[in-house]
Amino acid sequence: MLYAFELSGEHEELPAAEVLACLKIEELDFRPHMRVDQCLVVDIAGKQEDIERSLTGIITERLAMTHHILKVVGIAENSPEAVLGLAEAFEPAGYIKEGESFVVRAKRIKHHVDVPCEYLEQKIGGCIYRKGFRANLKSPDVEFRLILSEKAIFGTLLSSVDRSAYEERTPQNKPFFHPGVLMPRVARALTNLSGIKPGELFLDPFCGTAGILVEAGLVGARVIGIDAQEKLVLGAHMNLEAYKLDYVLMEGDACRIPLKDSTIDAVVTDPPYGRSAAILGGSFEELYSGALLEIQRVLKPGGIAVVVSDRASFEYGEKAGLKVLEIYVQRVHRSLTRIITIFQKDN
Repeated sequence: MLYAFELSGEHEELPAAEVLACLKIEELDFRPHMRVDQCLVVDIAGKQEDIERSLTGIITERLAMTHHILKVVGIAENSPEAVLGLAEAFEPAGYIKEGESFVVRAKRIKHHVDVPCEYLEQKIGGCIYRKGFRANLKSPDVEFRLILSEKAIFGTLLSSVDRSAYEERTPQNKPFFHPGVLMPRVARALTNLSGIKPGELFLDPFCGTAGILVEAGLVGARVIGIDAQEKLVLGAHMNLEAYKLDYVLMEGDACRIPLKDSTIDAVVTDPPYGRSAAILGGSFEELYSGALLEIQRVLKPGGIAVVVSDRASFEYGEKAGLKVLEIYVQRVHRSLTRIITIFQKDN
């Protein structure tokens, strides 16, 4: 069965990578079917009821860079004729039940089409009406969605991600604020890319005010944070307590992590770069080199480490014995570009 993820467009690659990571965490049997601008279509095998329970439950709750999840009715060229042909031809069974009402919503992605959404909504609505269903614009039982990208993806809405929850957790809204931290949506996406599962051990050796740890804790991980500054450790404690999470915090050196070998399931961290920060080592190079050696040591075999930097941290990771899986570049503003490197420890 095909399912479409309507992506946020915050980054060209991260939203789709986050979706695939979450499907893997839930151990669904899937393969990517199609990727177009701001939409990923995935073919998921298995019992439909079980698949949709996972999609509308845990996966919707975990995702940060997705707007909606759809059950795909069909995919067509993005011309009005092809879209309306799809709407005329589809069989309602499995998408809308007898007696249910519907609404049609269309979304144009950038400038891939120039047809007004309202026109297509009305025409598609007419097709569905002629199949014996009534429209209800205010409180429909079923929402049909049309995504107009390089292709037209037509489906029914399964669930929507509550992105407002991330806005409520912006750094300024937490009990302790310190500038220069990742926004919650980015922190959650990186947490998902680490593959962390509920109950597993998650480490941030440069935890700062615990922005990453909060997101990992909210998906059920047991989190451990280390920072060199006492002030930030105290602030992290305040922020983690506010969300009643399972955590351990330590003031210390990321180059000397007081944990046993191969005990951590996943690491996500945002080390200091190009900004004022307490560095116990003599230089950024020594800090990155030492920290990645320690991350490699404490990670379990097969474990993932996600490291954010403004420099080529993959060199330090490879020297430490970690394998580079992916590198993503995110331009934050004119003077800051983040490099997000996904490492894995060999089995």
